[in-house]
Amino acid sequence: MKIKRRYFLGLAGLVGAGGLLSLKGCDGFSDRYTEAEAQALIAQKAREQELSGSGPFGPQRYQGYRGLADLPWYEVNEEGRLVMVDDSVPAAIDVHAHLGMAMLFAPELDLQVRTPRVEYMLDCDATDPGCPLDLDVYINANFSEAALRRLQLLTVSQLFWGGGAAATHTIPNLLAEMDDCRIEKAQILPIAWDLPFGDELTAGWMREIDKAQARSRLLIGGSVVPGDPEAPEQLRAQAAAGVSMIKLHPTMQRFYPDDAMMAPIYEACGELGLPIIFHGGRAGIEPEMTHKYALMRHYEGAIRDFPKVQFVMGHAGARDVDDVIPLAQKYDNLWLGIHGQGVTKLDQLIREVGGDRLLYGTDWPFYHLAATQAKVLLVTQDRPDVRYAILRGNAERLFGL
Repeated sequence: MKIKRRYFLGLAGLVGAGGLLSLKGCDGFSDRYTEAEAQALIAQKAREQELSGSGPFGPQRYQGYRGLADLPWYEVNEEGRLVMVDDSVPAAIDVHAHLGMAMLFAPELDLQVRTPRVEYMLDCDATDPGCPLDLDVYINANFSEAALRRLQLLTVSQLFWGGGAAATHTIPNLLAEMDDCRIEKAQILPIAWDLPFGDELTAGWMREIDKAQARSRLLIGGSVVPGDPEAPEQLRAQAAAGVSMIKLHPTMQRFYPDDAMMAPIYEACGELGLPIIFHGGRAGIEPEMTHKYALMRHYEGAIRDFPKVQFVMGHAGARDVDDVIPLAQKYDNLWLGIHGQGVTKLDQLIREVGGDRLLYGTDWPFYHLAATQAKVLLVTQDRPDVRYAILRGNAERLFGL
């Protein structure tokens, strides 16, 4: 019975990642998730739209990812690719990227092929001109209901029939885009879904990276199933194989970060010197039934009780960014991945947290690598030391590079 329940949760996690399981309030409100917290997310979305363009950087709106060529650091080359043309920009280290997924019934992907273009999961370059891209809002606020429905279908296809956009999320495509954008290294982050088969992203992506002889540029990430009694031993094996960071995703894997069952995982990561990157906060497009797991107050117990572990809050808390700032001010072992945040919020993070624990991440292939890079460049035009720290220096310290 336990196995069946865990299989169901793994399946629900993957399907729900695309929003297919969009159940609302299915568990009701409790001390873990209050009505006030649900209303706060609604208010945040409305306030963000109202204030867009009124911050210190003014309106920052472009036509698709290619439209970022309007900024002084980029051009669109003869092949129609957005490329970095400013050699003074520090070569970056991306701490948050993925490869194409094919799981459960989906046929295996060929991650070694180069395709004419990358089809991003949220693809602002799918049309010409591209979709309106506002750099002063949380990134997924830019996408229409139709684009979000496409994301749902792409997620389900990775589970059942494969192909489609995921077939373009390959190692050569990622490396080519990294070259375009002056990104030296990228941390590849799998998720352990707890499916009965076809759930080997950590080992599978490691094999593919080795096949491509790309370890010098692609840092190998790992993941384990929350609450799995074998997780500590799996972490030791992953560390021995060269894994440099562990990905845990409370909303997809359906767990509270401060649950006591997580202690063996945190203890093992502390012993092994493995940083943990959490998906942090509510993005606002995932199933509402998962929001309860991602509130910032549920992360504090782990960060407080396991000071030997370097925790990274992915997306800097997403739409709950204002709640992550006090945690980062309080705990030196908490780093913030900045992917998704708009330029005004990024500026706030630099001012209130400081630039020495902020990490550049892109969430590729959901978005183009430059979508976050452009925000860093805008916000740090007169802050060269902070620019270097965010794009590169902080990741060097975190990974010991």
